[in-house]
Amino acid sequence: MSNEAPRLSVVVPVFNEEAVLPLFAERMRPVLDGLRMGYEVLAVDDGSRDCTPAVLDGLRRQWPQLRVVRLRRNSGHQNALTAGLRRARGTYVVSIDVDLQDPPETIGDMVRLAESAGLDVVHGVRTDRSTDSAFKRWTAGLYYGLMRRVAGTEVPRHAGDFRLLSRTAVDALAELPEQQPVYRLLVPWLGLPSGEVTYTREQRAAGRSKYPITKMVRLALDSVVGFSAAPLRVATWLGLLGIAGCAVLAVAGGAAYLSGNVVPGWTSLLVAVLFLGALQLLCLGLLGEYVARVFTTIQGRPAYVVTYDSGVEQQPAEDLLCRL
Repeated sequence: MSNEAPRLSVVVPVFNEEAVLPLFAERMRPVLDGLRMGYEVLAVDDGSRDCTPAVLDGLRRQWPQLRVVRLRRNSGHQNALTAGLRRARGTYVVSIDVDLQDPPETIGDMVRLAESAGLDVVHGVRTDRSTDSAFKRWTAGLYYGLMRRVAGTEVPRHAGDFRLLSRTAVDALAELPEQQPVYRLLVPWLGLPSGEVTYTREQRAAGRSKYPITKMVRLALDSVVGFSAAPLRVATWLGLLGIAGCAVLAVAGGAAYLSGNVVPGWTSLLVAVLFLGALQLLCLGLLGEYVARVFTTIQGRPAYVVTYDSGVEQQPAEDLLCRL
């Protein structure tokens, strides 16, 4: 690989995508070759357990601009994206998923817009999500509505991790001490000149989604906790509401006692105890999310470990053995 920095880097997180990788390369390579600029494609293998490493090595032999970065274990989509962004050398860096739901042909529009308008960020915004399920569309709308309230209205609606960043934006992100980054919120937070390119979301080219409901919930939780102290304030308000409710019950109980209209039973007492117990557990859980993040930051452990990078001339002996 040439030591000269390319004009464009494309970062592609990959996890167990042996079925879609040949289709991705077949569609992506003509698009990038047609841009008539130096480029590299960083496929970040996020600890795949299928034949993804072997497929990537096979593609790299036929595609000189393909660069494989392999993580020692599965570290998550956002951390794989971090590994790619920090190793990308291009003046512009585009991040895109490998499933081809975001069309590679849009990359040219992003580059032209960034160059003509002098932008540091170009978001890919989905205007048509009819290929997604109704549940997916509903949860996405709920997520982006919540994020705009938490992180500000500058967060584009229906903009995922398909975006273009200038070298200025990439360097600014690298300086942030985030342990659990959520780039769809971090990038708008930078406040750099930005624009949008719209596109129609397509169906997954092959394989199955690697982003189940559990990961979507985790992303939403990381987004809220990482960008706002609102959950802690919610816990405070729930506590005040519980105290107010108990005060009302106490007044009502005293009035019933004085009037002699007391109905013996334990149901109301049990409901009150369960309600207060659940309230306390909820508040402790919210507090625990913040404490866990402080604990992780203090530990200072790396969010990911790179075991191999085909773009580096000299590899440690241990890393060379990891090649398939």
